[in-house]
Amino acid sequence: MSDSEPPLPSQRFVGAGVTRNEADYAELQRQEDGDQGISEKFLEYPFASEAHKKVMVDLVLDLENGLQNHLLPSTLPPLLQYYTNHSGSVQASFRVRQGLTESPIDLIWGSWVHYEPPNGTCLEITSFTVYLNSSNDAPHFVIDLIRHSPTMLVVILDLLPRKDLTLHPQYLKTFYEDTQLDIHRQAFEKLAEAEPYVSPSLYMRTTVSPTAILFRIETEGRGGEERLEEIIRSHLDPISKQVLKTWFENCVNYSGERDEEERECVRRRDQICRRKNLDIDLAPSFVQLFGEEDGNRMMACLKDYFFSE
Repeated sequence: MSDSEPPLPSQRFVGAGVTRNEADYAELQRQEDGDQGISEKFLEYPFASEAHKKVMVDLVLDLENGLQNHLLPSTLPPLLQYYTNHSGSVQASFRVRQGLTESPIDLIWGSWVHYEPPNGTCLEITSFTVYLNSSNDAPHFVIDLIRHSPTMLVVILDLLPRKDLTLHPQYLKTFYEDTQLDIHRQAFEKLAEAEPYVSPSLYMRTTVSPTAILFRIETEGRGGEERLEEIIRSHLDPISKQVLKTWFENCVNYSGERDEEERECVRRRDQICRRKNLDIDLAPSFVQLFGEEDGNRMMACLKDYFFSE
């Protein structure tokens, strides 16, 4: 990314191979309409390519439908439901829903951002994260897709560990070895158009798992935009569904034995990681994208959700 660009920031489950129909989308929109007026913009992904949009909408459907009984309605203010600046060069929509008191879900957090720099190619960022709470120390789910051009995409797809994997080898075995998650990373590694993506943030590099899918896919001169769409359809789409399926089956209802001290340790670690993510990744991006006044207002609002007791 150039200097002128902003910094990067037992359930019902519909898995890989399932074809969506209009009823699926209508059902989620019905839930959205009842969710205290959340903007329809979040589900539109209006600037994403067809294949990119399908990946994100399918994951949102799977997550929201699978976790529906665990989540409170969304209460985001209009500023975060949909944002656009005066020129229309920056548009964004956000999604936050907190978990019910007895739920293992802390909150879900999704967003899309469209940025048109004065001189350069448009930047599209779509993301969705599910944070579990301290009643459960299983990994969080995260996907970020960052499209720098019609022929370049950064993929971040992972189950974020919540324990030190060296100190807790059984955790590594349970969530990463036994689930064979590395098969999906290896599939991307074999693509001629893919190369490892290295975050510019040293801190961010310490938070991902050893099976994280972190790749930069470049198809300029290798089939162009059509080839990138094909990779999204034939690789990213099914793999993202399989990773999410693994998370649903192994993490949401995980009930490993822990004492109160261990639970408190996980809670503190989660809070530290979340705060650093906001301060290191999101806060600088928000100010640069949305301006100091709006960016700071948006961050203050998000912190109320991310750190509510």
